[in-house]
Amino acid sequence: MPTPSPATTWAALRAGNERFVLGKAAHPGQSSDDRTRLTHAQKPHVALFGCADSRVAAEIILDQGLGDMFVVRTAGHVIDAAVLGSIEYAITVLDVPLIVVLGHDNCGAVKAALSAIEDGVVPSGYVREIVDRVTPSILPGYHSGVTQADALGARHAVETATQLRIRSVVTAQRILAGTLAIAAATYHLADGRIVLRAHLGDIGED
Repeated sequence: MPTPSPATTWAALRAGNERFVLGKAAHPGQSSDDRTRLTHAQKPHVALFGCADSRVAAEIILDQGLGDMFVVRTAGHVIDAAVLGSIEYAITVLDVPLIVVLGHDNCGAVKAALSAIEDGVVPSGYVREIVDRVTPSILPGYHSGVTQADALGARHAVETATQLRIRSVVTAQRILAGTLAIAAATYHLADGRIVLRAHLGDIGED
């Protein structure tokens, strides 16, 4: 089966999210036959890098099934070496044509980073590592006058997509070749809808 294009893949995710928003989710790829089919190999059509927030369950909000998505999640979708390795595995071994970076409104990591900037309140332990990694994404926007957490969260999703391209050579190469694209999006908790914020490569929409 040929690998779908980035645009075709993005359109399928858009359609799945619309079903979810309308309460008409198809719940595909969850039968016993699907489990059997996937026993020996996987062929996902997208790598999703998103926030670990329990309210942002990627396969559910995009109405995808078992084996459809290669999902990597960290609090605040912060990047480290393991994330980059996981994304590159999805690209080079699983041959996914699309990466989706998915943030969301009311993100605790973004709000904590904003609090660190405004009030100097920094969490302890390894949670501080998350704040330290989110802060550089939102500082330029904050200094330009953007102080609302959700607006900064959208900027963080876009910056995360940019960093994936900058820090991963194979990602940049495949985007340039037209075989891969990255979509940066945010998820609205109240209505369940994803909103495209930016994209790198052709996904079939502006």
